[in-house]
Amino acid sequence: MEPVYLFSLASQRNEWLSVRQAAISENIANANTPGFKAKDVTPFTAVFEDVSMPMVATHDGHMGGIGATAQSTEVKKEETWQVSYSGNSVSVEQEMVKATEVAEQHALTANILKSFHRMRLSAVK
Repeated sequence: MEPVYLFSLASQRNEWLSVRQAAISENIANANTPGFKAKDVTPFTAVFEDVSMPMVATHDGHMGGIGATAQSTEVKKEETWQVSYSGNSVSVEQEMVKATEVAEQHALTANILKSFHRMRLSAVK
């Protein structure tokens, strides 16, 4: 039986979510600071882009396999919602939307772990 890395992956995701939440709270705290530039962290999916694990077709009927390539798209950075004459690029509304996204992603990760933990407990019983 191969080891399950779901708990490690979820731990890394929760760590990433806490770093993103800290960046969002710093942006909100400096919303009135002249010249402050809003910050954000790199997406969590960048972890998967760095690690290449190609699929291998073990049968002629399998889809994908050697020669199949994934198409990549470029993600464009969003512009801030408001214009500030002080050079500040923080939009409190946009930061609150990001904070809500972080809370939802954390709840999703926790629910997945909870379900996986219950499944493992039932398998042990």
